[in-house]
Amino acid sequence: MTDVSGELVFRRGRKVGKAVYQNRPLSKAGISERLFALLFSGLVYPQIWEDPEVDMEAMQLSEGHRIVTIASGGCNILAYLTRSPARIDAVDLNAAHIALNRMKLAAVRHLPSHSDLFRFFGEAGVAHNSHAYDRFIAPQLDATSRSYWERRDWRGRRRIATFDGNFYRTGLLGVFIAAGHGVAKLYGVDPSGIMLAGGREAQRRFFDEQLAPVFERRMLRWVTSRKASLFGLGIPPAQYDSLLTSGEGSMAGVLKARLEKLACDFPLEDNYFAWQAFARRYPKPGEAALPAYLEQANYATIRGNVDRVAVHHANFTEHLAAREAASVDRFVLLDAQDWMSDAQLNAIWTEISRTAAPGARVIFRTAAEPSLLPGRLSPTLLDQWSYEEARSRDFTARDRSAIYGGFHLYVKRPA
Repeated sequence: MTDVSGELVFRRGRKVGKAVYQNRPLSKAGISERLFALLFSGLVYPQIWEDPEVDMEAMQLSEGHRIVTIASGGCNILAYLTRSPARIDAVDLNAAHIALNRMKLAAVRHLPSHSDLFRFFGEAGVAHNSHAYDRFIAPQLDATSRSYWERRDWRGRRRIATFDGNFYRTGLLGVFIAAGHGVAKLYGVDPSGIMLAGGREAQRRFFDEQLAPVFERRMLRWVTSRKASLFGLGIPPAQYDSLLTSGEGSMAGVLKARLEKLACDFPLEDNYFAWQAFARRYPKPGEAALPAYLEQANYATIRGNVDRVAVHHANFTEHLAAREAASVDRFVLLDAQDWMSDAQLNAIWTEISRTAAPGARVIFRTAAEPSLLPGRLSPTLLDQWSYEEARSRDFTARDRSAIYGGFHLYVKRPA
């Protein structure tokens, strides 16, 4: 793993706050933003919730490409390595995600075999994973990331011990999914029951008869009308407002529609996102599809390419500002623009446009369905890019993670 980002700074909310704060500290909106920044400064995404198969197809990713992407949980970065790009620069404001990405890269390179890698990241309840960390991974980590994983909680347990249980039940996202299961069970519904469905028709029947009625419950509708209720999905206050525009006027309706897509639009054997949401685990090898980096067939390629990744604890715009012109072929923004003010959008696209190589592609997702750039981005910037509207709609429909309203692809126009 290439390490060029220097020492991480684990001051809670510091970098995240700069991206999120848009209101006065003591205003209602400002307090909400600061609570989100505090929560988001810890581990949020043990698993990234963007579909890498859609990403790679939209990017037309191949050998020689230079990628700048937001790191998040790191699964997609490893998936991109299956296409042997020349370089991936992964940036993130969240220091916990930086530590997770560095640890994943070290694990791919230094755990002895694919079986060891799968046990570490793909199975739950493997009590010796922390010992594998001590023996094979820790000696290869930078001091700051190692300090993060070896820090002890109030019970005296090291953070790395979460991999001895079920790591995917941790972080804000893991807690949010657990809370969703808890609420459903209060109403007599076990979401994991959908895993017994034999095909998409049975999946649809389970959703309509068991899951959908929960979203009509008064308590759930009241709770989800509060912006803080979705902090566990990594959704800041500004993105909540955007997400609300894609529903029928209530957040419960929006969440119902997104869960319906996850439950009904893809066969369970093809969708590991559904496995994490409903079964709370990944499938076993041969049981159903796995994330690309955990598939045996991809192991040798990913391991051979792992040194092509550099991880940066940095702001995306500032990272691009330090790069040469026309030095990036592919940009992956995830849903970060939903957080941004108009000034921040124009700043990041100024640097994207400057650093974009001929034919460069930008992909991103939005909570609402439409692209957020028209009307907000300077025409001087927007006119440099072609929006692939029809293909974006197709990619949105095929994104197995199912939680976003829109997937968007922009291609650099010829000069």
